[in-house]
Amino acid sequence: MQNFGVFDILGPIMVGPSSSHTAGAARLGKIAKTIVGNDIKEVTFLLHGSFGKTYKGHGTDRALVAGILGMEPSDDRLKNSIEIAENKGLIVNFVEEDLGQVHPNTVKFLITDIKGNTFEVMGSSIGGGNVEIIEINGNSVQITGIYPTIITCHNDIPGTVAKVSELIYSHKINIAFMKLVRGEKGKSATMTFEVDTVVPDSLMADIKKINGINKVIVINPETGGKNNDSKVS
Repeated sequence: MQNFGVFDILGPIMVGPSSSHTAGAARLGKIAKTIVGNDIKEVTFLLHGSFGKTYKGHGTDRALVAGILGMEPSDDRLKNSIEIAENKGLIVNFVEEDLGQVHPNTVKFLITDIKGNTFEVMGSSIGGGNVEIIEINGNSVQITGIYPTIITCHNDIPGTVAKVSELIYSHKINIAFMKLVRGEKGKSATMTFEVDTVVPDSLMADIKKINGINKVIVINPETGGKNNDSKVS
């Protein structure tokens, strides 16, 4: 029998009619904003399945924009988020799109930040306000946003997993979940570590020094998140 908590039964504190279409959408937007790190200039939301069919009626459009603006699902400003975004000069577009074999409540964010950098983040609202990020810039990941999370994009060379794990251990941080995905042997790979403790800047800096690490992204939910997308020279 599956175990359910009070949150799953009653749903999150939120503005809007649906935990999946509003609370979950807002959380997806906020995680995407955290991954980008910088202020955002433009975002196109590719809306799949149920998201694409009902986004206006269920307020999914406003919830996604609210998340991109850094709002919580309970923020009363959520219902006016599109107008707030326009006043800030943020360009938003909504496109119904078939994203393939994914959850029906899935969105892909196509984001341009104020520095001209582009990002692609895809995630799903899986019920009760719970979410999962499944792809960042074409790299497969699995992020719930519940735990502090370390994401590395690196060359697929021997020893990388051990070196990153050892550094996490040296900072006395416990790994709750870990996932490694690679497209092809010896090419690029992505590791995701969900951990029990907020990730300090010093650990990010240490991981960046490892040979073959190209990018490090850190999401600290308790503190709003940190991001570092600089490539190691």
